[in-house]
Amino acid sequence: MDYSRLDLKRDKAIIIPRALYATTPDTFEADIQLLENLYSPEDIVKYLKETKENISNKVCLSVAKRYNVAPFQRFVLSI
Repeated sequence: MDYSRLDLKRDKAIIIPRALYATTPDTFEADIQLLENLYSPEDIVKYLKETKENISNKVCLSVAKRYNVAPFQRFVLSI
């Protein structure tokens, strides 16, 4: 993917999940603040919930806690 061709509005569904893909507990605060400079909390939650990217459940739970929304996970084991 040519990142120089991304548009902040048009490509939210790509940018938001990929920005948090490699976040860690140590970098989460800085990473999420960068996103908050560009996107609303509603957009961040929406596109993390919809993505097919391999976003960890820990990231999803951290985002839910930060924005005081119901916890959500990308991967749930079903029996």
